[in-house]
Amino acid sequence: MVFTPARDTGRFDGFRDLLEASYQNNNLVHLSAGSTVPLLKNSVWLVVRGMVKLTSISMQGDELLLGLVGPSEPFGDPLSQVEAYEAITLIDTDLLCISCDAIGRDPQLAVGLLQAVAQRYRQSEALLGLLGLRRIEDRVRGFLELLATSYGQPCDQGLRLNIKLTHQDIAGALSTTRVTVTRILGSLREEGWLQIDTERRLVISFLPGRR
Repeated sequence: MVFTPARDTGRFDGFRDLLEASYQNNNLVHLSAGSTVPLLKNSVWLVVRGMVKLTSISMQGDELLLGLVGPSEPFGDPLSQVEAYEAITLIDTDLLCISCDAIGRDPQLAVGLLQAVAQRYRQSEALLGLLGLRRIEDRVRGFLELLATSYGQPCDQGLRLNIKLTHQDIAGALSTTRVTVTRILGSLREEGWLQIDTERRLVISFLPGRR
């Protein structure tokens, strides 16, 4: 299975504290779930709390999931060359908007942003690796492992994803169909590897290093 990047939570918590201390009085923006984040030509968004999904539209008109952005991770127009690029909050989200000029003037901020971009880069590499797997079942399992390792919250059953992704979102990320994803998720639930809690959140029950 493709390597799933782990997050250095201590380092990223420190970066988030720096961001909040420096910018909370100026550019902190709160958006409710389902909101579209405006993409600005000369500014980068950073997630303080919450989750944002990045999407685009294929030439065939299908929605593609380009990635997810969690706490202390950046996104924005300066970091992408994808056409029809859109950012939508998955849950209530606090964001910081930082201009490229401000990043250039603040070495500490620039270093923190570089580390955050590196985390996004590793996620992108992992997603590309998943697309190289022949079996769709392995892609779906690997995708959920990636999300759980990066963004999951520990619970008694495993790691809970406090976000709601549709079956079409997963299909769009893995170059398959919604029907196929629905079938595979059902199989993973029967296997006991995947659960759905009372709030309809996915819970990944795998143990690190084991299947």
